[in-house]
Amino acid sequence: MFMLKKVYGSAVFGVEATTITVEVNVDKGIGYHLVGLPDNAIKESNYRIAAALQNNGYKIPGKKITINMAPADLRKEGSAYDLTLAIGILAASKQINADNLEDFLIMGELSLDGNLQPIKGALPIAIKAREEGYKGFILPNQNVKEAAIVDGLEVYGVDNIKQVIDYFDKGEKLEQTIINTREEFNKSLNFPEFDFSDVKGQESIKRCMEIAAAGGHNIILIGPPGAGKTMLAKRLPSILPPMTLHEALETTKIHSVVGRVKAHTGLMSQRPFRSPHHTISNVALVGGGSYPQPGEISLSHNGVLFLDELPEFKREVLEVMRQPLEDREVTISRAKFTVTYPSSFMLVASMNPSPSGYFNDPDSPVTSSPAEMQRYLSKISGPLLDRIDIHIEVTPVPFEKLSDERKSETSVDIRKRVTSARELQTKRFEDSNIVHYNAQMNTKQIRKFCKLDDTSMQLLKTAMERLNLSARAYDRILKVSRTIADLENAENISGSHIGEAIQYRSLDREGWLG
Repeated sequence: MFMLKKVYGSAVFGVEATTITVEVNVDKGIGYHLVGLPDNAIKESNYRIAAALQNNGYKIPGKKITINMAPADLRKEGSAYDLTLAIGILAASKQINADNLEDFLIMGELSLDGNLQPIKGALPIAIKAREEGYKGFILPNQNVKEAAIVDGLEVYGVDNIKQVIDYFDKGEKLEQTIINTREEFNKSLNFPEFDFSDVKGQESIKRCMEIAAAGGHNIILIGPPGAGKTMLAKRLPSILPPMTLHEALETTKIHSVVGRVKAHTGLMSQRPFRSPHHTISNVALVGGGSYPQPGEISLSHNGVLFLDELPEFKREVLEVMRQPLEDREVTISRAKFTVTYPSSFMLVASMNPSPSGYFNDPDSPVTSSPAEMQRYLSKISGPLLDRIDIHIEVTPVPFEKLSDERKSETSVDIRKRVTSARELQTKRFEDSNIVHYNAQMNTKQIRKFCKLDDTSMQLLKTAMERLNLSARAYDRILKVSRTIADLENAENISGSHIGEAIQYRSLDREGWLG
């Protein structure tokens, strides 16, 4: 009557999965012992399993059952091990024959009637299962598309525990899900939900957005309420170049860990757009917690992070962002382990020039004193502003433009130009693993790719002296002018490119506060 069976599941840490071996031992005596650092959700599983088996004509035997989740010193959490444990108990108590258990990874949360609930992290688990050479992966139907992205692994989506039991016991077939990833991916590219053609007027700002998208530059929009800052920012993802398959995989992986991938969707094809509220805590922004989870900056990986009303955010929250902006990844350290999440995002921020919202406008309903304005602006630290390449002032749209019927340019047209500028950059940086677009250039690359002729140099020198720009601004201007040249498909940077880039540093000018 002594019987030991092994079933395989998985635990997710960071964006990687680790295989968990569930060993079930049935012995004389009574008792149910679950060991291997499970959390409360797993400890409670025996009630769910007992009811689910009962309702499907099986039972937990009245013997001494010991279940170990190995490696026993790794913390396990969540309810996704129900199915794994249930199948282990049935196999160990010989209620079902299960000869080929070791070929499969089994995960899923049980309802009391034996139906399955979705799990988190299906994609990283599937990637790990393929790596370790498992033949198949059995999981709830809602997550099946996400896991089926991984080729070279048989993925079976099930609705009820009965299907899994019948498969192992009676050899009834399970339905394998196969997805043509590339096809799925290309399906949803050309229909952005927010389109630039909805924006009336604001040509100069659209141009600015196009430059930011083409070089991956961070951008801040400054202007009074109702000038269209949020509207413009929302439309930015629609002109970013489509994600490559590799980027889409990375992004889906992060969203899968948090359980944010919508049921029955596979690969994310749209770039993420996240706009957290200004009351956000620094843990929610960067990620962390006792079981570290990715924060907003990682959820916006390969996409856009939009911080509306930047000065309203808590100071420490903004400071915490400085390092991920440079390194494009964030490392969360806890006493026992360290997790690294990728966070290569484009930062779009917006702000009112003063607490009342209006700036130097004699007709405005409220005016703030210069001291108040100074205080308001100083909430954003210099180092953070320095990391933003483009500053642009947004002015309200005049009525004539609002009522104008003419259609402006669509996002798809702008995206074409952006994509061709990005292709130039990919070609330029093909030797580098880290740098893919202009905004990521380091000083060495700036010196190499942003060479100026004498007249442009003179122009930049005059501007720097006149406007009192910092040394960091100098690099930023060169980067932005490089992107402007790429949009025009020009080999070298000319004076007009420099001139345009200088305009986009309005916050660096002294005396900006009038």
